Amino acid sequence: MISIPIAEMCFLYIATLYGGSITLSTPMLWALGFVAEFLIGGVTGIYLGSSGADIYFHDTYFVVAHFHYTFFPIALLGTFCGITMWFPKMFGRMMSDKLGKIHFWGTIIPVNFIFIPMFFLGLAGDHRRIFDYSNFPDLMRPPLPALRILATVSLVVMWSFQFVFLYNFINSLIRGPKAEKNPWRSNTLEWTTESPPPHVNWAELPIVYRGPYEYSVPDRAQDYWPQNEPA
Repeated sequence: MISIPIAEMCFLYIATLYGGSITLSTPMLWALGFVAEFLIGGVTGIYLGSSGADIYFHDTYFVVAHFHYTFFPIALLGTFCGITMWFPKMFGRMMSDKLGKIHFWGTIIPVNFIFIPMFFLGLAGDHRRIFDYSNFPDLMRPPLPALRILATVSLVVMWSFQFVFLYNFINSLIRGPKAEKNPWRSNTLEWTTESPPPHVNWAELPIVYRGPYEYSVPDRAQDYWPQNEPA
């Protein structure tokens, strides 16, 4: 009941990107990271959906890694994607794309070094919430302690990069360059008004000439074609 609709959603995300003229701006990196990380969580959940495998994996680090690969993209990667995309329209200023990409890579790489080792720890039978490993000598054999240390250090590294985002957010609010109406070259109508929008959103209501998905139109120089732009 969970896998079928989620698989359809991921297919739609990928199909939407397929054949597009993709620009690797900061919001797009977060969106691509969301799809990739969420797919890892979905694939590893298949094993936990099998009762025979789940008897062994239950309450191990394998479950911890799977859970975070499904909810971390939703809770954090999707949030960063939304903030970096809508920041110029909300506040009328642009965030630093350079700092945004530093924050992205400084988050996405450590995340995988946190949770991928946990899959191997779970496969080895490492249970959650073990206070004293002296009672579990099998879990102290190499390389299991090193994997736990790697996950812990990666967590500290990931959290340290969140200060880059906080600095970028606050500094951009104060000194960020003024945002144009449509910095992301999008078609939909919200990008036809000022950044930030005035009272009642438009000083003059836009005229709509076409649907919102006119991308890569043949014989057109630009990849996008805003709804309010006449032929």
